[in-house]
Amino acid sequence: MFWKEKTLSDMSDDEWESLCDGCGHCCVWKFEDEDSSEILYTDIRCKLFNDNTCQCTDYKQRSALVPECMNIRTFNDQQFNWLPTTCAYRLLHEGKPLFPWHHLICHDKDAVHQAEISLQNKTVCGEQFTEEDIIHHIIDPDENSQ
Repeated sequence: MFWKEKTLSDMSDDEWESLCDGCGHCCVWKFEDEDSSEILYTDIRCKLFNDNTCQCTDYKQRSALVPECMNIRTFNDQQFNWLPTTCAYRLLHEGKPLFPWHHLICHDKDAVHQAEISLQNKTVCGEQFTEEDIIHHIIDPDENSQ
């Protein structure tokens, strides 16, 4: 239970990577509402996101291939609010426990999909949309968080 004993910054690369629950919310277009400052998620995925597996198809090269790809390891305090409230990185940053469906708790990597937390088979390819289309694709990343 390293996540209870270490801070995010103290974790090894392997520990850090193991926190990812595979929900896919990092890999969709997001924007900040200018009026409310709320972070809004869409179902429009990155070109490297595999909608079926909820994995990046070229994780090691993602930053070079998609310069706007989020590197959570470099986030400052304010940037963690760009992650859904179910995200292990955000939860630990906020001093909260992981959800029971998280694979480090239940030992089942498919639990995130079974709990309907993930975006598995719920996204559309970003290459066919413009910024004007984004408003029609807003989703609630915390809809099934319990």
